[in-house]
Amino acid sequence: MNDKRSPQSETAAWTGIVSDVALAIAKGGIGYVSGSKALMGDALYSGADAAAKLTEVLPWRPGPVRKGTTYTRSEEQESSKEPLVAILFSVLILMGGLQIAFSAIRDLTKGHLSSPGQFALVTVLISILLKEAVFQYQYRHFKKLGDGSHTAYADNHRFSLYTSLTVLIGIALSLAGDFLDWHPLLYMDPIAGLLTACLVLRKGYFLITSSIYGKEMQEFPHPDAASFIETVQRVQGVIRVEHLKALEKGRNVNLQVRISVNPRITVMEAQDISECAKKLLMHRFVHVDVVQMDVVPYDPGYPYKSNHELIDNDDVPRLLQ
Repeated sequence: MNDKRSPQSETAAWTGIVSDVALAIAKGGIGYVSGSKALMGDALYSGADAAAKLTEVLPWRPGPVRKGTTYTRSEEQESSKEPLVAILFSVLILMGGLQIAFSAIRDLTKGHLSSPGQFALVTVLISILLKEAVFQYQYRHFKKLGDGSHTAYADNHRFSLYTSLTVLIGIALSLAGDFLDWHPLLYMDPIAGLLTACLVLRKGYFLITSSIYGKEMQEFPHPDAASFIETVQRVQGVIRVEHLKALEKGRNVNLQVRISVNPRITVMEAQDISECAKKLLMHRFVHVDVVQMDVVPYDPGYPYKSNHELIDNDDVPRLLQ
């Protein structure tokens, strides 16, 4: 992982965490006082969002990680494991989701329901507006970086918005049932709480799987792909970039690059070219986390022949441009 983040990125990340924690405390307290299971479920989802973002921001990984450092396979696997704290967060979220679900089912079967009150509805509206404002700030900031992390924020925000809208509809219908003296509508708050609990369980499941097995990397057409290839081709000794694949992992990008070099050079020379291209990529693009560089001999293909087949002279330069 890149050893330093910009202060603006740190501020944007911690703004989301602090806002989620504040919303979780506010909605949880008001939901408990008003008896709204839906609002308590929404509070738990905000806490799950904060926990997920916290595991990405805090420096969990063992030891300092610097650009250009070469690791063995066992060291890379060890550094990719999330700590037990992240797993503990996941278990607590799952337990909380189950508790909300059981409580909502108990209210539905009990039959003696009451409206959560207008203050709960106002709380949900304010939380949606605040959450949207924070999301727009984070989305625009990370979109400017061009590292693809804004897409992850959009996906997370979408399910968070679904949860809040579900709670809003449930509380609003419950208030309407109390105002119209129509008892069936009072069931909408615990029903919304049950649906919210399912979304919380989904959030906890994905968080615990990412903690145990690592975050899934997704291939995507990166807008900087042409710049990546151009940068690699500037390295002396690289004849052609045969293949380049960008994998999104959180806010960073992992690159898999295969380059072709002069078949007449030694293995050590090919390794030097590979290391030079890797360091240049990670130095120029701050969002590039890992570069896997493969080197193959250049093959122009039949019926063409390369220069080393036409001239057998040791004085000929080994690095082709």
